[in-house]
Amino acid sequence: MSLTHFSSLALPAIEDELRAVVGSGPAELHDYYLMMRYHLGWVDEQDAPLNDPNATGKRIRPLLCVLACEAAGKEWQAALPMAAAIELLHNFSLLHDDIQDNSPLRRGRPTVWKLWGAAQAINAGDALFTLAHLAPHRLGERGVSAANVLAALAEFDRTCLHLTQGQYLDMNFETRAQVTVDEYLTMIGGKTAALIAACTELGAVIANAPSAQVGRLREFGRNLGLAFQVQDDWLGIWGDPAVTGKSAASDLEKRKKSLPVVFGLERSESFARAYAQPHQPHESVAALAQELDALGAQTYTLEMARTLTQAAVDHLRAARLQGPAALALQELTDKLLNRNA
Repeated sequence: MSLTHFSSLALPAIEDELRAVVGSGPAELHDYYLMMRYHLGWVDEQDAPLNDPNATGKRIRPLLCVLACEAAGKEWQAALPMAAAIELLHNFSLLHDDIQDNSPLRRGRPTVWKLWGAAQAINAGDALFTLAHLAPHRLGERGVSAANVLAALAEFDRTCLHLTQGQYLDMNFETRAQVTVDEYLTMIGGKTAALIAACTELGAVIANAPSAQVGRLREFGRNLGLAFQVQDDWLGIWGDPAVTGKSAASDLEKRKKSLPVVFGLERSESFARAYAQPHQPHESVAALAQELDALGAQTYTLEMARTLTQAAVDHLRAARLQGPAALALQELTDKLLNRNA
């Protein structure tokens, strides 16, 4: 089964499960549900239906979950409630992140807080978080044992904690002049990698896979998430805007502490002093990118991405998955780890 064929089956089912979990309510709660539907990309701000994949995002995380479940020996449909939970948790984090970062746009549209205000947007994010915890209770209807449901819920809660720990560190780094590479890797291990690790691990738990296979899939997902973020950091400075669709200057203009920057901060006081100065409108950041390159940050970041990519591939092979879904999971892995946008 190719990834394209599997996605054509699984993605509509994931959307159906998400809609079933989110549901609707009485007239007085119309805007409460509208904020969630809008953020999930189903409607515009007037509640008119949308059919725009750019608004929904790619649903990569739930797809990883159902693929891991099938590849570990159980039909992928069994993991749909957990796939929905993972996507809702991811969107809770994005909704709150938009407020914390004061971001006016998400996927090319005004963010929820810009349309309905920060207070209501926080509440909408809390609703998504709560629904994410209710979704796994539907696993029993899919033939998943009570013991495996409890095990999945426990890991899901640990993931929630790691996710918010990573977000704390990310915000904390914004006010610090110095951040070490080790601290940065800890941060993305929570903010980015923890949820991707949960996708593959929880798919295996739902499939009642052996503990060794569950562990391998967790480590596969963790390294996949780390490699994805490190690669994203490289693209944010040295990527081709014509391919990535975003400016190669924006990360440096925002003084984002990505891996190349953290590497540079550890090695050059002059770079640290320059980076500590707020970006001025119309000021070029080309000199900062060139200095990072001269310090070896680009080479270091690419090597880190290669090391993490290889670790992810090694764990996936060691999991000894079988069948068409295993091939589709490998195809998705290759697509995520060999991207240029």
